[in-house]
Amino acid sequence: MIRQVIFFALAGVIGLLVDIAVLYALREAVGPFYGRGASFFAAVVATWLVNRSLTFRGRRSGMSRTGELAVYFALMLVGGAVNYGTYTVLVLGSSLVSRHLFLGVVAGSLAGMVVNFLTSRFLVFRREEG
Repeated sequence: MIRQVIFFALAGVIGLLVDIAVLYALREAVGPFYGRGASFFAAVVATWLVNRSLTFRGRRSGMSRTGELAVYFALMLVGGAVNYGTYTVLVLGSSLVSRHLFLGVVAGSLAGMVVNFLTSRFLVFRREEG
């Protein structure tokens, strides 16, 4: 399980970088909140790819890839709600965070990480291969 936590954290860092890059690419066009919705979706796809191939290697969902991604995304919405709520509170409540959106993304990502790990480990990638 320690290996899984380490790789899950690595997937989270990759997802965080994707999240920030997409947010900053879109923020002028659609604003910080719609941009964050799109960036969150991109980050979920990135983390699913890493978690599927590295973190939970040897464990499978028993679903098609499309079905697995759909279930993964739905479950990530729970952690995503915690993530986005933290981000929103900080952007609206802190001039520092509203000027440097990545701080809100980092705080939100950390807040949702535990929920996301537990749902990934026990609800998506629950079956051991073998």
